[in-house]
Amino acid sequence: MSIFVDENTRVCVQGITGRDGAFHTKGMVEYGTKVVAGVTPGKGGQDVDGVPVFDTMKDAVEKTGANASILFVPAKFAAGAVTEAAEAGVGVIVAISEGVPTLEVSKIYQKLDRLGTRMIGPNCPGIISPGKCKLGIMPGWIHKEGGIGVVSRSGTLTYEVVDQLGRHGFGQSTVIGIGGDPIIGTNFIDSLTAYQEDPQTEAVVLIGEIGGTDEEQAADFVKANMTKPVVSFIAGRTAPPGKRMGHAGAIIAGGKGTAQEKIEALTAAGVPVADRPSEIPELIKEALKA
Repeated sequence: MSIFVDENTRVCVQGITGRDGAFHTKGMVEYGTKVVAGVTPGKGGQDVDGVPVFDTMKDAVEKTGANASILFVPAKFAAGAVTEAAEAGVGVIVAISEGVPTLEVSKIYQKLDRLGTRMIGPNCPGIISPGKCKLGIMPGWIHKEGGIGVVSRSGTLTYEVVDQLGRHGFGQSTVIGIGGDPIIGTNFIDSLTAYQEDPQTEAVVLIGEIGGTDEEQAADFVKANMTKPVVSFIAGRTAPPGKRMGHAGAIIAGGKGTAQEKIEALTAAGVPVADRPSEIPELIKEALKA
């Protein structure tokens, strides 16, 4: 199995006729993802690489049975696009868009919760269940099907860890980039819960970074609820306080959110923390033997 997306996921691309939308649609289709529709207001009736384009999400869902969507739209239109997708009835929305105002995300988060729709992102690379579905911008070729779940706040670090895992013979059940903004739709605990329930997942790699308290909360969850092994890596160990490092959520403020605090919390919960990404495969090997 896998979490959140699989071979039965039917995808609609919002913003499919734009440069990024068209480019990544082609990549997802070539990977084998079932991209069944696209939406760009005013361009219904066209097609992109054989994918039919509709004017609204409502039409796309009704005519193609799409049950997931991915956004390639400017940040100022992202909240509206997410709302439209959720109201059309899709179950999973991947918001790639960067720079979506935090207040807008907060408002749509409440609506998504009421509608029972999962959002991944914003400001994220997406999600991939290797061999089944790629819903995002990640390089599909480095991912191999297997039993390791990967959940990360960092896009590029995710690719590095996946590559390291593959070099040591570890495939992945699902890899999810949750995004690095202060408010996101799917967090570490959501993902860990799903991995714990997924029969395919044998162990989990958690990739965190400075800022916020998500990793500390995840550590508490692992200690109380996870029977599967979890290993981790925390980015930003040398970041100076008060400086944002890459992501809007990656900032140490008031002495909170430091790498050391996160490492201590994870270690106390029994989660091994790698000093560098290249150490993760060995930690996985040791964890699976335990």
